[in-house]
Amino acid sequence: MTDTILTPERILDTAEEVLRRFGPSKTTVVDVARALGVSHGSVYRHFESKAALRDAVTERWLGRISQPLAEITAESGPAPQRLRRWLDLLIDYKQRQSRTDPELFANYLALVNESREVVTAHVNTLLSHLTQILSDGMAHGEFLIDDPAQAARVVLDATTRFHNPVHVREWSDPHIQDDFEAVWSLLLNGLGAS
Repeated sequence: MTDTILTPERILDTAEEVLRRFGPSKTTVVDVARALGVSHGSVYRHFESKAALRDAVTERWLGRISQPLAEITAESGPAPQRLRRWLDLLIDYKQRQSRTDPELFANYLALVNESREVVTAHVNTLLSHLTQILSDGMAHGEFLIDDPAQAARVVLDATTRFHNPVHVREWSDPHIQDDFEAVWSLLLNGLGAS
């Protein structure tokens, strides 16, 4: 094997492909290195361990939704509409991933279960987005809440069934959109939306 110039992005691209083929329980750093045509030591120069590589793959996957959600968060405009678009995007992204690439989605679900710190950081990012949108709504009299951080936690918890991958089996329920609309209506009432 000859070492080639590697970037973390190239390694992560290849790691995703290897995960798709073999799954997380059978994928090793050696498999990723073999697919790249390099020694496993070359991969370890960028990722100190198999766990670090898995965390980076998971963080990258979760980051693909965090950026567009951050863009909605940063927009101006009515907070209730931003909140709905934010939730719709989060839900659509996760559910679409489960339908369009079920093998990779299942692999990510397994990785998410192993990457607690990465998941905690992702949840904290989501909560900060929600807190910002709710704070904006408070400032403009659109939401009647006392603690936007606490309300953000409630919104995330109330909608978990629709976006948390542990609920993937429920997403094929033909009434799931109706269920979400009912939760959305309750959330708006609870937030005192004007």
